[in-house]
Amino acid sequence: MQYMAIDVGEKRTGLAIGDHVSQMASPLLTIHTASQEECIRQIGRAITENQPHALVVGLPLNMDGSDSPASLRCAALAQVLMQRFEIDVYLVDERQTSLIADEQMAMTGLTRKQKKNRRDSLAAANILTIFFATHHFDQAE
Repeated sequence: MQYMAIDVGEKRTGLAIGDHVSQMASPLLTIHTASQEECIRQIGRAITENQPHALVVGLPLNMDGSDSPASLRCAALAQVLMQRFEIDVYLVDERQTSLIADEQMAMTGLTRKQKKNRRDSLAAANILTIFFATHHFDQAE
């Protein structure tokens, strides 16, 4: 089954796609908008094009594990996505995924602008990798 991960940001939202059998996650795209409605519309288009079984939304908790204003926004967005697109949505602790994405790109030779454009979709791929590593899949999945 295919899953789509979402790394929600205020101006950029990264998407990644992967399947639980191979447990491989690939950056898909970055949505550039500060409008939540436009972001939801573009996520909907990605859902239509990629037909994921479920969505995995990164939850940016504080380092002590408590909710942050951003994690509350992400949880609310997850509810909207679940209702609007009638799809299961999982929330995954995403602490450090953007830092990991930066480390993955450190020696790539990409320019600062290229790294900035890829960071969010790579962070989404890291969120999906965490989901695959921590989620128990039934044989039927």
